[in-house]
Amino acid sequence: MTSHAHPLAPLTPDEITAARTVLAEAGLLADTSRFVYLGLEEPEKDLLIAYIPGNAVDRRVRVLLHDIAGAPARDVVVSLTRRAIDSDRTLDAAKDGQLPILEEEFGVVEEILATDERWLAALESRGLDVAQVRVAPLSAGVYADEYPEESGRRILRGLAFVQNHQQDHAWAHPVDGLVAYVDVRNKTVDQVIDVGPIPVPAASGNFDDPAVTGPPRTTQKPLEIIQPEGPSFTLDGNLLRWENWSLRIGFDAREGLVLHQIAFHDRDKGRERPVIHRASIAEMVVPYADPSPARSWQNYFDTGEFLIGRFANALQLGCDCVGDITYLDAVVADESGAPRTLTNAICLHEEDYGILWKHTDLWAGSAETRRQRRMVLSFFTTVGNYDYGFYWYLYLDGTIEFEAKATGVVFTSAHPGGDYPYATEIAPGLGAPYHQHLFCARLDMALDGVTNRVEEVDVVRIPVGADNPRGNAFTYKRTPLTAESEAQRTADMSVDRVWHVSNPESLNSLGTPVGYTLHPEGKPTLLADPGSSIAARAAFATKHLWVTAYDPAERYPAGDFVNQHPGGAGLPVYAAAGRSLDGRSLVVWHTFGLTHAPRLEDWPIMPVDYTGFKLKPVGFFDRNPTLDVPANAGGSHGCCDA
Repeated sequence: MTSHAHPLAPLTPDEITAARTVLAEAGLLADTSRFVYLGLEEPEKDLLIAYIPGNAVDRRVRVLLHDIAGAPARDVVVSLTRRAIDSDRTLDAAKDGQLPILEEEFGVVEEILATDERWLAALESRGLDVAQVRVAPLSAGVYADEYPEESGRRILRGLAFVQNHQQDHAWAHPVDGLVAYVDVRNKTVDQVIDVGPIPVPAASGNFDDPAVTGPPRTTQKPLEIIQPEGPSFTLDGNLLRWENWSLRIGFDAREGLVLHQIAFHDRDKGRERPVIHRASIAEMVVPYADPSPARSWQNYFDTGEFLIGRFANALQLGCDCVGDITYLDAVVADESGAPRTLTNAICLHEEDYGILWKHTDLWAGSAETRRQRRMVLSFFTTVGNYDYGFYWYLYLDGTIEFEAKATGVVFTSAHPGGDYPYATEIAPGLGAPYHQHLFCARLDMALDGVTNRVEEVDVVRIPVGADNPRGNAFTYKRTPLTAESEAQRTADMSVDRVWHVSNPESLNSLGTPVGYTLHPEGKPTLLADPGSSIAARAAFATKHLWVTAYDPAERYPAGDFVNQHPGGAGLPVYAAAGRSLDGRSLVVWHTFGLTHAPRLEDWPIMPVDYTGFKLKPVGFFDRNPTLDVPANAGGSHGCCDA
């Protein structure tokens, strides 16, 4: 590799090809090998902070190899610079779990079931032709007490849907009361569970059919978003600069969009001030609430089991992104180890965001208004029936926000009628089970350096007394989270709970530590029973906040290998070390998400629902950092607050 390559530069097609060559030369590849994951093995935090441009870079990648013939999976780290294997670990599927699900396995479940006598008999009893039936290949979870024979085997579960014609959206026609358990490696069917025929819902789900939608409305006039002088940001490779912000843009087949080395140029102090070393959405789980025999096992880790990054949409101007747009491609490895370019995977643009600040002063006779704008970095991914947008926002005032947008088609079932307590009837006979979408952000903090601490801040009511005779007083209570055993917290909106990250070695002009505050939405965490399988496997989702001491090996909140892992991995293991958190290099993990009771309005396609969090500076700056924003910057009309 050339000496000028930045350690966080995205992998190139040549590098992916070189990784495959090194693995082949080391004898680690067979005709039956599949590349489940290949991603940049990022240097450790202290090495990146100390990096000097122009220095030589040891470019390394991590590769997860699956063998469809049955050989054990491998977790390999390859040095591209030295053309060497740095580590090669053989995995124990019963203990470690399975590697993520392969794209080629999606069709295998349907193919295997198309020749299984039990499956064919179940379809025949419902009057269904197997040629019309599509099978959703779904992650199996782990139910060791019920199915000990599944331990160490690669299992997917299949639910059926009727597709009446090639363009028909089959999610409208679930074949309920029927599920198959399939061993995709041995290509066998363990079980077909059939609780008896249930009428297949007949309502159309074709949201793109004029017979369903009716004629398009004609009331919308053109809405143009233009920047005649171009955008205010610049790109140098993957280094983005916008206003006072700078960061490096990354993309990973597992996590999708990753932001590195987020910093703010403080003009008052005349320097770049780091805020977050690395930010990503490191896991996502969708647990379902229907306890019926055919679907009580339903829960999907879209990040750890399916790898959301590899399903990034090719974004389209005027549809996904509007205005003066810059698109970035992403390069990942396909399952043969060849480079695959995801065209227009990342969208970059600016947005007007209303009023930044405003005041009309009667005494001074002044009237000033400034407009807020934000930098948007986003990508969209499709996993089965759902589509998810991942949006990072940077604001002029130093605020950082993340927003997930959930849309697509709700997962469907047949509705049994009456007041069924676990699903909504969204069309005649068609149900949509209650479920959650729970995300976990991994925020590797570097707030003015790596000497950070976290406090929980609650508002406190003060009772009437000698110091509060009229009962109007309230104040704040600060609770330091000084050890990992204490730093497992839930949000509480009744006391406006937030979490404050500060640097005790960096003081503002008033002599107090500079800080940023994490503002949670405070919606429910995992609602499954604490003793359930999903609670063990998605333990991260039982708390809104975890804080751990930085360890480069601790990357994912549910552990490295989520698929068919029995549980307890990830954050419970990391936090069990009980490390001190005061004045350390810290990682903040934040769980947030949606609890979705589907509505009739969510059918046949769901309007976007939103969830996320904000990080706001608190004492990080000595004053409002946007005083230098000009009036009506870039506008074509007089200043106003419309």
